[in-house]
Amino acid sequence: MKDSNVPTEGIFGQVPLVVALPLAVLVGWAVWWVVRYVRADAMTQQSIRQAVRVRWGWKRLAPMLKLSATDKTPTALASLANTNGKPIKPRVLIPSLKVKHDAYGVIARAQCLPGVGLQQFQKAGPHLADAWRCTRVAVTQDKPGQVLIRGVRLDPLKFPTEHHPTGEPPEETARWDLGLDEYAQPVSVNLTQVPGVTVAGLPGFGKTSLINRLLSDWAPSPAVQFACADGKVSAAYEGDYADWVQRMFAFVGDDLEEANKLFRHLVALRRARSASVRQMLGVKSMWDVGPSEHWPLVVLIVDEAHTYFRDHKGSDQQTKKLAALAAENARLVEDLVKKGRSVGLLVILTTQKSTGDAIPTFIRDVCPVGLSFAQKTAEAAVAALGDEIREWPDANPINLQDPTYVGVASMNHQSQPGFTRIRTPYVPDTEAARVAEQTAHLTADPSVLLEAFLGLRLTDVDLTKLDA
Repeated sequence: MKDSNVPTEGIFGQVPLVVALPLAVLVGWAVWWVVRYVRADAMTQQSIRQAVRVRWGWKRLAPMLKLSATDKTPTALASLANTNGKPIKPRVLIPSLKVKHDAYGVIARAQCLPGVGLQQFQKAGPHLADAWRCTRVAVTQDKPGQVLIRGVRLDPLKFPTEHHPTGEPPEETARWDLGLDEYAQPVSVNLTQVPGVTVAGLPGFGKTSLINRLLSDWAPSPAVQFACADGKVSAAYEGDYADWVQRMFAFVGDDLEEANKLFRHLVALRRARSASVRQMLGVKSMWDVGPSEHWPLVVLIVDEAHTYFRDHKGSDQQTKKLAALAAENARLVEDLVKKGRSVGLLVILTTQKSTGDAIPTFIRDVCPVGLSFAQKTAEAAVAALGDEIREWPDANPINLQDPTYVGVASMNHQSQPGFTRIRTPYVPDTEAARVAEQTAHLTADPSVLLEAFLGLRLTDVDLTKLDA
């Protein structure tokens, strides 16, 4: 009898340890959760509570929104357990849901079921927004068999943000990080193989700040060189780019003749690159190998572009001269946009209202990426974003005139249909100035680099067969 009790005593002797281990894990998890909650800011704490409600209420909510499936086929175990011969009750299947939180709301991933997929979740989106107390909910395909549900409790477009540049070279040279969309998701645009970008919007609504971020993020790379024509000022020290001039190989103000010289210089560079790209890089397109320190991506910023292209009316000599310069400026920039893509030239044009009199349509319509901050008229919105913006009233920039939306732009994003609204961040002037000063030594004229690489002057390059 005594021997038969040994195994039983051994088993009971292990009970405290078996209970203690899960209890310790549970206590540790609870402490970690409480610490994380206490350390979070007020907005994130609200999102944590929201995420808990979403998890706890999901099994009840899903069937109410027809996001469940009925399985009438009994499992093997249920069939074996059915000894009385009565019909086995069908099972109700609920999609599994994993929920995370951030300051703006919740991010949930749900597994699809037969008959419950992307379309069904998208149809239920407005009801999910009501049940989860969200401003809006978006449902997208995360991966095969899984949907991503993004619910925002607070509108990210209404909260100004700041960007603090690291001063480190970007991981991808031609990727432009723009900001956060209306679901607080980061938005970027790939400018590889992009010849031109247009940025429109009322004064003071964020155009220059948008360009400032691009400069702050790209300046640390020696594979990018900048030039600027700023139509708002007469001299560099007067304008928004005063700190950035030291990181630019060329800068001109509102003088049409000086701008004409800059555009001519860049067209000569474009032609020389076109003539020598195979010889130097061994490829027809620079993008096949990517920009480098010796063959950098050249970014021309034309701020207040209408200054350089406006049609001057009048019969006096001075007006005729300005009209001729404006016409030639338009022709030269058209050359850069239409022919500079494959050799690494990118033109970014900003203006208040990108109608044909501000940016000629033969330039504007070949720029595949367009953004617009607030606009006053439907005509200006269509000029900036195309006629399709009429079909997306929620994203129309005429709705962004409220001061709350300073820094918010609409754009036709490359990776999704329709239009996206973006909250672009503000870069503090002191930090932009710091990056400009730290990277000033990287500034180099791409024409000089090309001449050094070729071992001859650009005037000696055979250009006779180009532009036929």
